[in-house]
Amino acid sequence: MTLRPDRSTTANAPLSEDILRRAPKVLLHEHLDGCLRPATVLDLAQKSGYGELPENDPVRLGQWFFEGADKGSLAQYLEGFRHTIAVMQTAEALERVAYELGEDLAAESCVYFEVRFAPHFHTSSGLGLDAVMGAVVKGLGRAKADFGIESGVIVCAMRNQSAELSLKLAELAVSWFGRGCFGFDLAGEEAGHPPKHHIEAFQLIKRRNGSLTIHAGESFGPESIWQALQFCGAHRIGHGTHLIDDIAIYDGKVIKVGSLAAYVLDHRIPIECCLQSNVHTGAVKSLADHPFPYFLREGYRVTLNTDNRLMSHTTMSEEFRVAVEHYGCTLGDLERVTVNAMNAAFFPYAERHRIIDERIEPVYAALHAELAKEKP
Repeated sequence: MTLRPDRSTTANAPLSEDILRRAPKVLLHEHLDGCLRPATVLDLAQKSGYGELPENDPVRLGQWFFEGADKGSLAQYLEGFRHTIAVMQTAEALERVAYELGEDLAAESCVYFEVRFAPHFHTSSGLGLDAVMGAVVKGLGRAKADFGIESGVIVCAMRNQSAELSLKLAELAVSWFGRGCFGFDLAGEEAGHPPKHHIEAFQLIKRRNGSLTIHAGESFGPESIWQALQFCGAHRIGHGTHLIDDIAIYDGKVIKVGSLAAYVLDHRIPIECCLQSNVHTGAVKSLADHPFPYFLREGYRVTLNTDNRLMSHTTMSEEFRVAVEHYGCTLGDLERVTVNAMNAAFFPYAERHRIIDERIEPVYAALHAELAKEKP
């Protein structure tokens, strides 16, 4: 294992855009139908005959998706997905989107990522669920071959749909374990759709020794997180912003930590933080209100993620920049978040540590050394 340098020597060093781009990254929370390049949306729409896009220029289209998402409402944030899903109805389109995501992430030094999606949303033109999965896995495989970036799929069920459908999707995920599928998720609007309604799907995944992450605490309170963990057996929590509601803070000081927040900390439950997306969906009022810096400071297993690159007009490097500029994160903090994410990945233990030892820690060590040399 690479020896880490003394982080104190670079704790106050300024981090340039180049450093942030070159810093290794691990992405655990990204939606396939929210990661498209605007130009790809236009091209796929033209090829499929889809004529409902609001703009025909990639720059203006990208801005339209962002402006539509940046309304402080999860329901409104989700409106743009109607268009991206519409152009992702062929094997060729799905493979291309997955491949391009790998290409884009590799270009900003991401060494591993997991991408999630709801396969049944992509069957309206005749593809079966297995064909949908096969196309996405193929695209990710091509990206690994071309760019050296490793990845896997997480199958999403939707809270507002039936428990029977969720179980069917869990069966699909299980059938792809060992062939590119790394886990199972429940996404969508939380209010009125508790995760325990889909408990049969989660039980199947658990019985098959699978991995679970559940969107919880994004638009609802700590009880959503509690259900995800204690009823459904989630190994990670997607977003988890409202976990802070279980912690009493007065005048900047912690007065009391509730039993749920203590459980998440003590049991090292990973939290998939999505800084800018959480502002856009209204999970937090502003970046200043985000609990990420508190979670990081107190030792929670936090990770940084993009959620939906297209809708939130972001990248992993941009999320790093936000963490540095708004929360004072150092290069050591970014390294810690990255190692947290790799340790939390739904990837074999030995492979996780291979990536940490070979592709994360040596590069961070070199970046620390580079910054140390630049200090006057």
